[in-house]
Amino acid sequence: MKITKTTHFGIQRKIVANMTSESWKNIPHVTYMYEPDVTDFFEEYKRLNAGRCKDEKITLNTLMLKVIAEGLKKAPDMNAHIQYNGKLVRGKIEAFEDINISMPTILPSGEMMTINLRNFDNKSLDEMTEYIADVNRRIRNTDLNEAMFGVSMNDTLKGLKQGKILQAIRRLIGSKTGSHRVKSMSAKQRKEYEKIPECDRLTHRDLEQGTVTVSNIGSTYLGQRGATSLLEIVPPQVCAFAVGAIQDKAIVITKENGEKSVEARKVLPLCIAFDHRALDFGEIVPFMKHLDGIFEEPEIIRSWISGSENKQTKLLHLA
Repeated sequence: MKITKTTHFGIQRKIVANMTSESWKNIPHVTYMYEPDVTDFFEEYKRLNAGRCKDEKITLNTLMLKVIAEGLKKAPDMNAHIQYNGKLVRGKIEAFEDINISMPTILPSGEMMTINLRNFDNKSLDEMTEYIADVNRRIRNTDLNEAMFGVSMNDTLKGLKQGKILQAIRRLIGSKTGSHRVKSMSAKQRKEYEKIPECDRLTHRDLEQGTVTVSNIGSTYLGQRGATSLLEIVPPQVCAFAVGAIQDKAIVITKENGEKSVEARKVLPLCIAFDHRALDFGEIVPFMKHLDGIFEEPEIIRSWISGSENKQTKLLHLA
């Protein structure tokens, strides 16, 4: 067979390969395809942006991050990390109050970087928009390889503290020898790079694990007609989401008088993956029920704008 191209793993691909391999090797995945009717929700979203200038518009991605964060508040066991020792059959699950969303982001170079969007449990839509805009600003000043190398080093040092000496040695050999050697900055280049204030570039804190992962698959190809049906969970997280593209589908509608009809409606595929060691399906149900309520009475999203009164309990019984 004729080889057309050979590409050795860079630091970004090494990290992704290691993480996904660990995920499928150790985690018993359960995935569920949730397909809500978002016709009215989408119309309310368009009204929400009416009159806003370009820089102030709420993206659908930001809105869905807020929707998922609100759902996690009703299903807090999904917003957690797990520690499990298979040999001793011992484990513990730590649920978090903070909702820190790991979101894979495609950079202008075409490379992918997962950003930790912190404290999205208490941010309004406008605050989330400003936060993401600031992340994009700092990305432009960030060297991907250097940022990823910092994450890898922190992970290796953490492993050493846990006694994973052999793992650390193997990683050093794999990244520092032969044709698989990871290229890093020279001392002079690093010195110049570190002159950029940390508030103006991404650091390992922006790239470390969040409490859940949300991948917006729909934004990569808006015209797609499929949906994600299998999704890896990033350890030690216990849950991950893949948001698809809004699609027109034939839906059975039941009217108030009980009559049914088939209509073209907008559907949003949302793949939910969870770690069966930590969660059972019943613990996912409160999340979906809360989202059902949001999509059925989408006026609630207006209460998520900065300065809006909290109308949540008035609009819906979503507890």
